[in-house]
Amino acid sequence: MEGTENTTETAEKVENIEAEAEATDNVETLETKEKEEESKPQEEDFKEKYYYLAAEMQNMQRRWEKDRENLLKYGNEKLLNDMIDVVDNLERTLGFISADEDEKVKNIVVGIEMIKKMFLESLEKHGLKQIDALGKEFDPHFHEALAQQPAEGKEDNEIIQVHQTGYILNERVIRAAKVVIAKNA
Repeated sequence: MEGTENTTETAEKVENIEAEAEATDNVETLETKEKEEESKPQEEDFKEKYYYLAAEMQNMQRRWEKDRENLLKYGNEKLLNDMIDVVDNLERTLGFISADEDEKVKNIVVGIEMIKKMFLESLEKHGLKQIDALGKEFDPHFHEALAQQPAEGKEDNEIIQVHQTGYILNERVIRAAKVVIAKNA
């Protein structure tokens, strides 16, 4: 009987060991599944963060390109504004001396007009253009109305006089033309 008891005890021990092994396998399987489930959200978080950073980089590159483009287009705006003042002074000078009948003064007028023309052509090469206003309809995007005057033969809001020429730099108004517009009663 003792041999049977040992065999029974041994069988019970073997069953206990197998049960423990099965339980350990189940615990390992559960831990592995938990780790997989934990790593999936982490992987998704990393993917989300990666896509977010990739989009941010792309947006930053677009902004940089746009800023660079604007700098090339409008970077010389301050200098050109100063040059506009020089053109204004040439125009004022011409306004004062062009009515003089003296032959020497007429030659000076021709010389100043040539200089003004060359100067405007040089500015135009850099994207600066004059706003053509006289005889056009008033547009608040390009013109600044100083006054309204009755004028026969002119339509309402037609520009009848330009006090100061306006300028556009690469489709951006840097100075509106100061004008007088017609107003019919």
